[in-house]
Formats: sequence, structure tokens, C-alpha cells
Amino acid sequence: MDASQLLRGALDAAVLAVVAERDGYGYDVLRRLRAAGLTDVGDASVYGTLRRLYRAGALTSYVEPSDEGPHRRYYGITERGRAQLAEARSVWGDFSRALTNLLESNVEVTA
Repeated sequence: MDASQLLRGALDAAVLAVVAERDGYGYDVLRRLRAAGLTDVGDASVYGTLRRLYRAGALTSYVEPSDEGPHRRYYGITERGRAQLAEARSVWGDFSRALTNLLESNVEVTA
């Protein structure tokens, strides 16, 4: 099973969860996702997800100066983003319980 396929479907929730913890700029969000175990996540995927979630109203954005180079665009979560994250947590919980039950059982599935 290709983990990147699973990640693609769960990246919105993962990004929202990281930003809900504390605001972050693109590379910071990427670093925190990788530190959490999502080592296969790509730079472009995270940056694209941040922009898409921002356009959808799930994230806010602001710019802060950086001592290490150009200004950084930080993202924070909105109420809409918190609602989307809560829904994602519920859906993921249901899905993961169902799949765990299927994978751990020896029950024959018939049509």
C-alpha cells in the first residue's frame, strides 16, 4: 500500500491540526508534519494545501519579518478551519475504527 495515497486524502486534516496547535509559516508546518511522522509529505503539497485552505476560509494569513531572510507568511486557523478539523477528526475516527476492525478480523466478507 502506498502511504502517499493515504497522505493525499488526509493532508488537509494534518495541516489544520498542526496550525491549530500554533500558527506557522510554510516550512515550519512542513517540518512539524515530518516530525510527527509524515516523512513522505512533499513541500509543494504542503504549500498548495496552505494556500487552498486559506482561500477556503479555513486559515488566516499574516506576514512577519524574519531575521534569517525574507518576510514569512504565517497561517493561523479560523473558526471555519476549527469546524473542518473537528469534522475531519470525526470522519477519520470512524474510518480508522472500521478499517482496523476489517484488517484485524478473520471474518469472511461476502456480497
